[in-house]
Amino acid sequence: MSQLSEIVDSLESKMKALLQKHENLKQQNLKLEDELQKLKTQQQSSQKELNAWQEKFESLKMANAMLGSDHYKRDTKLKINALVREIDQCIAQLSE
Repeated sequence: MSQLSEIVDSLESKMKALLQKHENLKQQNLKLEDELQKLKTQQQSSQKELNAWQEKFESLKMANAMLGSDHYKRDTKLKINALVREIDQCIAQLSE
């Protein structure tokens, strides 16, 4: 009978240890999920900032080409041609 009591005590202590490990893992998981959310927010913010800088860079390239710089002149001409084609399409659609 004492053997059965020892087995039950052993199982009980093992269950307590497992429950404690489970609780620790749940807490660690919550911390990791919170950190992941913070990193996602930070990544989105960085991406928005990068996009804003890219737009500014493109605007500066175009302005530089319009001011006479030969370096970005080809890109500017292509952009202007694309805009003219788009305007022509809009006029054609309005004419229909």
